[in-house]
Amino acid sequence: MSTLPSAAAPSRTARLRDALLAADFTADGLLDLLGAPAYAALARSETVPALRATRGDGPLETLVRLFLLQRPVGRARASAALPLDDCLADGWLTAAGDEVRATVDVRPYGGPDGEDWWIVSDLGCAVGGAGGIAGGGAGPAGTDRSELVLGVGGASTTLAGLTVRTPVGSALDLGTGSGIQALHAAQHAGRVTATDLNPRALRFARLTLALSGAPEADLRQGSLFEPVADETFDLIVSNPPFVISPGARLTYRDGGMGGDDLCRTLVGQAAARLNDGGYCQLLANWQHVEGEDWRERLTSWVPAGCDAWIVQREVQDVAQYAELWLRDAGDHRTGPEEYAARYDAWLDEFETRRTKGIGFGWITLYKSGADRPSVIAEEWPHPVEQPLGPSVREHFERQAFLRAHDDAALLGARFRLAPEVVQEQVGLPGAEDPEHVVLRQNRGMRRATKVDTVGAGFAGVCDGTLSAGRILDAIAQLIGEDPVLLRDRTPESIRLLVEQGFLIPEAG
Repeated sequence: MSTLPSAAAPSRTARLRDALLAADFTADGLLDLLGAPAYAALARSETVPALRATRGDGPLETLVRLFLLQRPVGRARASAALPLDDCLADGWLTAAGDEVRATVDVRPYGGPDGEDWWIVSDLGCAVGGAGGIAGGGAGPAGTDRSELVLGVGGASTTLAGLTVRTPVGSALDLGTGSGIQALHAAQHAGRVTATDLNPRALRFARLTLALSGAPEADLRQGSLFEPVADETFDLIVSNPPFVISPGARLTYRDGGMGGDDLCRTLVGQAAARLNDGGYCQLLANWQHVEGEDWRERLTSWVPAGCDAWIVQREVQDVAQYAELWLRDAGDHRTGPEEYAARYDAWLDEFETRRTKGIGFGWITLYKSGADRPSVIAEEWPHPVEQPLGPSVREHFERQAFLRAHDDAALLGARFRLAPEVVQEQVGLPGAEDPEHVVLRQNRGMRRATKVDTVGAGFAGVCDGTLSAGRILDAIAQLIGEDPVLLRDRTPESIRLLVEQGFLIPEAG
């Protein structure tokens, strides 16, 4: 097995971090150096534009060539960019004659509040990086490809943006990989525990945290919740190996359980590991089974005492899904017969399980302890605004409000229109009245909903000063309708506008 760098000497790791900062080896520095086209090409695993942009001999060009493009550089050039003796001693670099090479991928990553962080992963395994996982061959010398550790990718950043970032006493990053979620959690959790089945992943997570200057995490090896026994947490995050595959070839993606059982098990066991008021947030894949409603399948996973919000972002047919992950593993580079056999195995797996498609999305649990939990499963393939964490927290706050207010209490409450909601009127040109009115959010989930003229008028007046009932009475007088009848028929519409975030309940 290949030797990984060590962060056992904090002073030397700090000197390396200082050198990266001094060279502007940061997310912003990369964009400035490479320019937008080369930066975007690098994300597509195309390295030629980045190689052209780093033909200079400055420290930043040197670090990009070493750690992102995995090219050798001369000792003198490396020494001008970083503490060479420290990096050789701790194993960040290896020497061959007059040249040095990086032993790991080190990728600049911008934190949510402008922090400069670095994600450490296996060479060729930074998702969307110089090689990409499919271009990584068999991985670093002596490393079984099934144990490779990936860097930051779209799934990682999606989960980081979704996570509720209120200060908590304890957080668990289940399946930490290279430590991205643990790094985020360390900024707002008093104690961070990170687990992974792959012992190499724990070593990479330690490197990511140390190089980024984050507090150490409690790193534990094991599957799912086994390493934490009966401990409980205020926040659980997981980007698990959710791929629905016919085997467990690659630890980073294949959970080793049949179908979507791994995600179902994780969801089902989460409540016992959450403190009251705690969140569990994860990415997942799930089967669309012939003859079953996917929403009913997933809502049946939710444990008692938890509110849940399940959002399906994408659905792929079984052929698309198999091809995606065959390419991910580099199987498209094998011989035609081997590729066809593996493709056939995926389709056999789906046929056996009556799977007609695969959904991808987010699952958030909130341990409310409610007797009547709010469990919502919806399809939302449209663009959203990241970070979405504040919107996730507000969603569950609104569900708690609606649960606590019957229709009479709802009419006694005060509301304000959410920020950046606009009204659109749709109809034929020149028509006196619109066919319908649409309220549209420009923040968060960016929803749109049709309302009638009463709903539009009600929403427009909501500024937190008058109760809903008084607003309806005024509207009834304006349009000549019986206020009692209007009060009777409107609460359902108000609930929908609150549930979807168009109206925000005022405290008190």
